[in-house]
Amino acid sequence: MAGRPRGVDDEVILRAAADVIGRVGPAKLTLSLVAREVGLVPGTLVQRFGSKRGLLLAVAEHSVKDPEAVLRQVRDGHVSALAAVEALVTRQMAGMATPEVFANHLAFLCIDLTDPEFHEHALAVHRAQGQAIESLLAEAVSAGELRAGTDVAALAATVQAIAAGAGLTWALERAGALDERLRKEIRGVLAPHVPATPDLEEA
Repeated sequence: MAGRPRGVDDEVILRAAADVIGRVGPAKLTLSLVAREVGLVPGTLVQRFGSKRGLLLAVAEHSVKDPEAVLRQVRDGHVSALAAVEALVTRQMAGMATPEVFANHLAFLCIDLTDPEFHEHALAVHRAQGQAIESLLAEAVSAGELRAGTDVAALAATVQAIAAGAGLTWALERAGALDERLRKEIRGVLAPHVPATPDLEEA
């Protein structure tokens, strides 16, 4: 965009916006709050994103939608494909350290579910993550981490569903850390498909 002020990248602004959403929720988010977070004036955000809705849409678009990119981000540093699955699932909810932050991000999901423009982005992210999980599970079958003949497409769908449900259950029960709860639930889902119990590395 011509005349765009320099100094703060859009990615920094979008991360800051996500942090503000976690603190106050999308309804209470303002351009002023986000601008203050990154040391800009609200007018700069208006110039870049047009409006609060434009900023929220940019946050929605910022999530990775390319399954190969998702795989690259989690596969490096994990010898085990199943450990990479855990890393991917826990990364999706990184930063949701309290039920209140989780609830604020859930409010953003409610926008995704009711607004067609937001839904398009959320669905693309969901599908990309599902494809990445399926690819990792197929790799785990090939490596002997999962039983031969495992229906990786069905198991990937179950992993995504369990991860979503685990977040809600954790927020209600308020016991332990969310990442620990996610790992426990994912391992429980995968356990019947594991031929022997390998020591999964920590994600």
